[in-house]
Amino acid sequence: FTDLDGTLLDKESYSYEEALPAIRIIKEKKIPLVFSTSKTFEESECYAVEMGLKEPMIVENGGGIFIPEGYFPFEVEHEKTRNGYIVIEIGTGYERLREVIKEIRKRGIRVKGFGDMSDEELSADSGLSIEEARRARKRDFDEPFIVEKGKEKEVRRIIEGFGLRFEKGGRYCHVTGKNDKGKAVRFLKKLYKRKFGKIETIGLGDSDNDRPMLKEVDRAFLIKKGPVEWNRVVIGELKRAGVYEG
Repeated sequence: FTDLDGTLLDKESYSYEEALPAIRIIKEKKIPLVFSTSKTFEESECYAVEMGLKEPMIVENGGGIFIPEGYFPFEVEHEKTRNGYIVIEIGTGYERLREVIKEIRKRGIRVKGFGDMSDEELSADSGLSIEEARRARKRDFDEPFIVEKGKEKEVRRIIEGFGLRFEKGGRYCHVTGKNDKGKAVRFLKKLYKRKFGKIETIGLGDSDNDRPMLKEVDRAFLIKKGPVEWNRVVIGELKRAGVYEG
């Protein structure tokens, strides 16, 4: 299970060139490589196609799980399909998340979500191409945003007051439902155990929103970033969970 931005992908260029040797080995050994990302389905599918992968994908901070049709040798209960994937919906619908962004602004805090930006504005802010920005704005379960004026702590308080979750990603803040990457990993682990029997899970991530995922795997690897204190806190949590590898 791997995060994308800042982990499998370079934080600034979004390139996965440096990861290609590892991806080749993983594919040769037929080890499932599962994206677990804040990115959308369209963004994730684009990278999967480029890398030649056809595996389940956890998108939008665990809001949805997309599993290729026929991937597991048994029926997985679901309500929707999209582009050859069955869709497991865990998160809160996007329209509700947008309502909360608007409510935050009513309280005098300037926040700007992807839903407030054009493709061109998001491209300029994020470094994505126009086409990549278009895919990034096609959201179902998660709204990334920036706090232009105000305190993130107050934004978190408001979001949690609505019964939703505030997440801090590598580049943007996020408002989501009660989903997280860890819950989605748990769901997929059960399916993989049913398919393979005994399994070993490995997780790689670099941000706060990766912490639930890293706690759910057998071996967790943290891509260090930010203040030393942040690294120390996360490493301590993973060590207490008995999963920290490096």
